Amino acid sequence: MSSSPVAVYVGEALAAYGFGEGHPFGPDRLHAFWSRMQELGLDRRVQVCEPVQATDEQILRFQTRDYLARVRHQSQTGEGYLDVCDTPAFPGVYEAAATVVGTTLAALDDVVNARCRHAFTPIAGLHHARRDGAAGFCVFNDCGIAIETLRRQYGIRRIAYVDIDAHHGDGVFYAFEDDPELIFVDLHEDGRYLYPGTGAVKEAGRGAAAGTKLNIPMPPGAGDAEFFKAWDVAERFIDRAEPEFILFQCGADSLAGDPITHLEYSAAAHRHAAGRLQGLAERHCGGKLLALGGGGYNRDNLARAWTAVVEALLGESR
Repeated sequence: MSSSPVAVYVGEALAAYGFGEGHPFGPDRLHAFWSRMQELGLDRRVQVCEPVQATDEQILRFQTRDYLARVRHQSQTGEGYLDVCDTPAFPGVYEAAATVVGTTLAALDDVVNARCRHAFTPIAGLHHARRDGAAGFCVFNDCGIAIETLRRQYGIRRIAYVDIDAHHGDGVFYAFEDDPELIFVDLHEDGRYLYPGTGAVKEAGRGAAAGTKLNIPMPPGAGDAEFFKAWDVAERFIDRAEPEFILFQCGADSLAGDPITHLEYSAAAHRHAAGRLQGLAERHCGGKLLALGGGGYNRDNLARAWTAVVEALLGESR
C-alpha cells in the first residue's frame, strides 16, 4: 500500500450506486473521476482502497428501522420510488446504498485511526436523505451516519460539516438543527431557485444550537469571485468553532455547465476550499478531514473538481 497521507476509495461496488443510464446520477460518475485520476497520475500518489458494505446496525445509527425495511423490500422488487419522484428503486439498491455508507465509514475509521491523514470517497455525501426517507437521489444519508458514528464509536463530538454542493444539505441540517456540537456550514444556490428550497440565511440553528449553523445562499450565476468572498466568511466561522473533525461535502454540481443547477464556479473553488479546510484540520483536528463527493452531473466537471480536491489534500497546487 502507498504511504501517501491521502486515501481514495473506488471500486465497482461503489460505482453501482446510480439510477441507470440517462439519469443525472448514473453509474458512470465514478469512472469519469477515476479516469482523470489516472490521466493525471494521481492514482499512484494516493492509497487506493476498496469499497465496504455497511451493516444494518451502522445504517440504523441515523435511518429509522421502518425505512430501512422499506429499502430492503424495494431493493428486491426493484419497483417504485423511494421518495415522491426523484429516487427510483432498482434491484440491489439496498446493497448499493449500504456500500456508500460502509465506504464512508471505512474512510472515517482510516482517518480517525491515522491509517491516512485525509480521505476522499467520490460516490458519497448523500446529504438529502431524511432519517425516515429518501430524497433527491439520496437513499441513505452517509453524512448523518458518519456524524452519529463519530459520536457513538469514537467519542468525537465537535464536528464541522462543510458543504459546497449547489443543493442545500437539508437532510443533515434538519437532523442536527438543534445540536450545538454540529457546526454546519453550507454554501449553496439560493433555495428560491433550486431544490430543495431551504438554507436561508436566517436558518442558523435552534435552541441551544442557535448560531452554530451558517447558511450562505449564492445567487444563480455566481462564479469564483463570489465563492471566494463567501468562503472567507465560512472559513472564519469554522476556525472560531475549533472542530475536532471536518466532514467536507464537495458536490461538483456548483461548477459552470452542470445540467440541473445555475452556479458558475470553476474547479478552482473546490481546490481552494479543500486546501483551506486541510489547513483548518491541521490546526484544530490533528489533520482529520474526510471529503465526500456529493452531486455533480456534468462528468467532465466532477472529474476536474474532485481531482482538484485530491490534489489539494495532497498539498499540491496547479
